[in-house]
Amino acid sequence: MKQPRAANDTYRLPPPLFDARCKACWFTVGLLALVVASFWSLDLQWAQFFSAEAAASMGRFVGEFFPPETSSAFLHKVTVAAWETLAMSAVGTLLAAVAGLALALPAARLHAGDTARTRAPTRLLLNALRSVPELVWAALLLISAGLGPLAGTLALALHTTGVLGRLFAEAVENAPPGPAEALRAQGVGHGRVFLYATLPQVLPQLLSYTLYRWENNIRAAAVLGVVGAGGLGQLLAFHMGLFHMPRTATVLCAMLLLVALVDAASLGARRWMTR
Repeated sequence: MKQPRAANDTYRLPPPLFDARCKACWFTVGLLALVVASFWSLDLQWAQFFSAEAAASMGRFVGEFFPPETSSAFLHKVTVAAWETLAMSAVGTLLAAVAGLALALPAARLHAGDTARTRAPTRLLLNALRSVPELVWAALLLISAGLGPLAGTLALALHTTGVLGRLFAEAVENAPPGPAEALRAQGVGHGRVFLYATLPQVLPQLLSYTLYRWENNIRAAAVLGVVGAGGLGQLLAFHMGLFHMPRTATVLCAMLLLVALVDAASLGARRWMTR
């Protein structure tokens, strides 16, 4: 039975939309001001972009892509390049996952009493690795590794190590401390505490992060070929530079198909792990 409302009970009004004491409100205002200032400072030619002349030019350019090249010899070349792109992304992500896990341990505070002396310098290293884009890493590594997929694979591995290392460290720090503390109270060493208590709890999360980064690395590997790092990107840069538009269209279709297949496989694997 519903209890009657007491006489001294009062209805609470919803909070105001903006409160001068609300830090989030001021942050939102500052962010909106920054966005407005960015639009004002950039010389964006919206009228020219949406003009009939621009639309006609884009229509003529897109029309040059059709029909795509479908000869058996060229399709074989595209298939080999697609496999090279897939292999670059897979090997680069695997190397990054191993290196990221190795760097995540010194970059994390494993328990409340941990001094974590290596936490700050290791996180600085991870920040440096992921601050440099894959294209810049590939351009630098081309000097030592030469043209081909090795430079692209190492570029993906270095950048992704910085990303996964930070994500892995956060996952390790946020793991429930109960099982690890129970083993530590029994005198178990740090290595076995991590293997038998912390790692089993965070392993699904680590695998999910790795699969997500593999999806991103497929797209990055397709672009890295533009600087000569092999795969579909190198094929795309070559034929687009020579204005072979039908062949360029075939390479673009192969990129879209490869990304869609990997996205579907990764999504299915993540759903299977979270059941």
